[in-house]
Amino acid sequence: MLQIRSAEKPFDSPGLHQQALEIMKRADAMGLLPQGEVIETLNTQTLRQVLTWLAKAGIGRGFYRDLEDPSAWDAPRLETFLARLNEALEESPAPKFEWPRRIEVFGFDQLARLLNVSASSVRRYKDQDRPTPDDVAARLHFLALVVGDLAGAYNDVGIRRWFERPRTALNNRSPAQLLTGEWNPNESGPSKVRDLARILVTAPAT
Repeated sequence: MLQIRSAEKPFDSPGLHQQALEIMKRADAMGLLPQGEVIETLNTQTLRQVLTWLAKAGIGRGFYRDLEDPSAWDAPRLETFLARLNEALEESPAPKFEWPRRIEVFGFDQLARLLNVSASSVRRYKDQDRPTPDDVAARLHFLALVVGDLAGAYNDVGIRRWFERPRTALNNRSPAQLLTGEWNPNESGPSKVRDLARILVTAPAT
């Protein structure tokens, strides 16, 4: 979905470009972008459209008004705005949208193992036959954020393998081995997995 080929002002500056791209990668990983939608240009129109899609999941509804004023597009104000939007995505599980995208990447069985639920429960939650429990929604959202961190450096096959391969930074354990039982995203093990994903994006040889 994200095939950025050009960036218009003010997104041609490195800082704003990176923040806007991170928002779009997270939105994509969370399943908030329409299926088949291709984004090739970073500009104000693109960001407004992304905000419209996020609002459907109840995220950033109040932010759109901030962009109606042309003066809001100066670099300092826009940097603050993008930071707020990234924070909103970080803190907003959206299981209704995240289940289909996570299943698309991991499949039912691997996703069930990573979430510590049964594959049949994954199907029921995805089909909304049962509401997703808060703790499962938090773990599902954590996986979406990690996938968003890895997007661009790995394709879906690479992401699946990344979770299963032992890593020296994790004492020769795989990320999946630190995501076992009733794990909480704020615990030490999952936090190390998230930190490793961020490092590998910028330094794949680490």
